[in-house]
Amino acid sequence: MYTFHEEYIVDQNGQKKSVVLPYKEWQKVVEDLEELEDIRQYDMAKTKASDAVSFDKAIKELIK
Repeated sequence: MYTFHEEYIVDQNGQKKSVVLPYKEWQKVVEDLEELEDIRQYDMAKTKASDAVSFDKAIKELIK
């Protein structure tokens, strides 16, 4: 789980408009989001029907 040291930028009415994070915390968030996207892409690829070919057969086809 994350521990954030966030700071908020507010408007003249005190409404939160933006968040400021230390750079290292932001990097961790971005890395985790990228990993999540990879997982989602993998899961999506696994659900699609495909004509899987064994490695050996693929090599033989490439050599032809």
